[in-house]
Amino acid sequence: MPDSESSGATPPATLANRLHSGELFAPDCPSRIVLQHVSSRWGVLVLVALLAGTHRFSDLRRKIGGVSEKMLAQTLQFLELDGFVLRKSYPVVPPHVEYSLTPMGTEVARHVEGLADWIEDNLPRILDEQRSRQVS
Repeated sequence: MPDSESSGATPPATLANRLHSGELFAPDCPSRIVLQHVSSRWGVLVLVALLAGTHRFSDLRRKIGGVSEKMLAQTLQFLELDGFVLRKSYPVVPPHVEYSLTPMGTEVARHVEGLADWIEDNLPRILDEQRSRQVS
């Protein structure tokens, strides 16, 4: 079976192929910033939380235990800038702001949800490995 270079076919744009081609390894690659926003601890949790539907800021903060107001606001701003989160502000007093996923946000959230699910499903194995590698 000929490889894609000799046949002239373009290889699929998988992460493995992009990593191999060096794009993500380039220090100025803009995808690194997006990857950081999506794969950060708070980014993953915000995206997965918003898969359940629209949330107000305070609801998200309660749902995502341990996140500071500053970090949640920053994470939401980054994800909004990347086009993953929609922020809707209502002109009322007190201010009423809701956050939801855009269609692209839903796509990326499903991917990070898969990773989070895998970690949860394999947590006993991971913890066993961590314990076995600790130096006494």
